[in-house]
Amino acid sequence: MKQGTRACWALLVGLAFAVAAVVSGQTEKPALSSDDYESPDFCKACHKDLFTQWKGTMHAYSSSDPFYAGTFVLASKETNGLVDHFCSRCHTPIGELAGEVPPVDHSKLSETAKQGVQCDFCHTLKGHQGIGNAQYIPEPGEVKLGPFADGEAMAHKVAFSEFHTTPEFCGTCHNVDHPANGLHLETTYTEWKESPYNTGDPATRVICQDCHMTPGPGVTKPNPGKASPLGPERPHIWTHDMVGGGGVAALVGEMETAQAAEAMLKAAATMELQLPQNVARGTSADLRVAITNVGAGHYLPTGVTELRDMWLELTVLDPAGKLLYASGGLDEHGEIAPGAVKYQVVMADAEGKATPKFWLAASKLSDHRIPPKQTITETYSVPIPAEATGPLTVRARLRYRAASPSVLRLGLGEDSTETLPIVEMAEAEGQVSVG
Repeated sequence: MKQGTRACWALLVGLAFAVAAVVSGQTEKPALSSDDYESPDFCKACHKDLFTQWKGTMHAYSSSDPFYAGTFVLASKETNGLVDHFCSRCHTPIGELAGEVPPVDHSKLSETAKQGVQCDFCHTLKGHQGIGNAQYIPEPGEVKLGPFADGEAMAHKVAFSEFHTTPEFCGTCHNVDHPANGLHLETTYTEWKESPYNTGDPATRVICQDCHMTPGPGVTKPNPGKASPLGPERPHIWTHDMVGGGGVAALVGEMETAQAAEAMLKAAATMELQLPQNVARGTSADLRVAITNVGAGHYLPTGVTELRDMWLELTVLDPAGKLLYASGGLDEHGEIAPGAVKYQVVMADAEGKATPKFWLAASKLSDHRIPPKQTITETYSVPIPAEATGPLTVRARLRYRAASPSVLRLGLGEDSTETLPIVEMAEAEGQVSVG
């Protein structure tokens, strides 16, 4: 980035954080301490099942997963420390509220703050001041807030919180705007709000918790059970595994979370091939692949998609298995070959160059994703050799991984050889006659 551009960007970010400090109540002396919050181990004594579900989630690893930790340090360095509080408000909320960040290496985080988005933090949020950019209102204390009004006070007091039953509870962090220029970096809440799932009718509306806090893919209510072995049997209990796309669950060894994420991804989309019955030799054939977002209440993919890979692979083979056409394959470095159809937002830096470093984003180059309950059709013009024989076999796969090897190296270091598993979200195969 050019020196003048960097200086201007830094000034804008500085002004944005000055405003954010006023909005969030941040002062030079932290208003809260990590000691104001209970450790999840305290909660585990009575809520073992919910604790077990939570401990493998990306919420539990929000500050400690090595990819985030590394990219946070990199982003801090490349912005002269101007993203430190911005990122921490969601990823290290207790540490941020307690003034334990910076330093960005988390060397001053308390053990409680290291546990990310944890039980006592969420269950003592009394509301929010707006959607996105972590505009939550914390009020730690003896009273724990949640969806039940009749909980019996034992280790703590209990109170009903309507806020915890709304999509705005999730939207407080799951919309992110660039602190300097307001560029939308993550719009998961907005995608849901503008989707057919937000019917406005409580009887038919599907909200975040309906999919991400019920067992398995999709809406699986009621889920009868107990929030605590000492509590009453209830017609519905919200699960706390909060599965989404999986993030880097496999990287940190949380394979149950990774497997649950794979099931969620496989239920999100369907695929249909639209092929001609017959093609002439020496011409081109238009092969179409239609992908429908059938299972996600937001775009596919969602989140900070600048970092993520969701793409379409297409191959055409002759009767002997010879490859006649390929798109969306991986090169020798595990990167998606150029020319593939990819589903993501592409950001540009201040010089107009595409970058996965969303902290340097100055504009949006493109947004090619699949909205809820909508279909996107991709067309491939495939040359048919003059000597081709049929039938030709056409195979398509919709593939997903949380990050490519090159993106992983942003956080794990240039020497990293780590890779993340690829999920086959949808597959289809068909044949075309040649004549």
